[in-house]
Amino acid sequence: MGAGPIWMDGFRCAGGEAHLAECPGHTWGRHNCNHGEDAGVACSESAVPAPPQVRLSGAPDRCAGRVEVRRAHLWGTVCDDTWGLREAQVLCAHLGCGRALEAPGGARYGRGAGPIWLDDVTCTGEEPELFRCAHRTWGEHNCHHGED
Repeated sequence: MGAGPIWMDGFRCAGGEAHLAECPGHTWGRHNCNHGEDAGVACSESAVPAPPQVRLSGAPDRCAGRVEVRRAHLWGTVCDDTWGLREAQVLCAHLGCGRALEAPGGARYGRGAGPIWLDDVTCTGEEPELFRCAHRTWGEHNCHHGED
């Protein structure tokens, strides 16, 4: 049983919300419950960090560019080793950008800066997001920013 203020009550979530605060039906600090009704959760996996973010940079279109991922509040790049149309397709779908037209490497959209976060990314094409594809350990690579 918790203690202290009760901040939220009366959620009506549909399931597509990215954050609990996006669910309608609550007002911060207003409630008609007690700590005997405190919510809990049991997740299917333990000690899994929040999924990193992904973006495309170096091109005028949001659906083209150098692949960059964010981990631990720091943006870095993805090496082009094993990067092909299948990996690009997973990323395009992940970003809501339709189907992949090509998968350029060799820093076509400019060399990135910061860490090289991912290398040897290999997708089956069935993954719902890029981070579900196989890859080396985060930050482990054998490439340079000329391969972004």
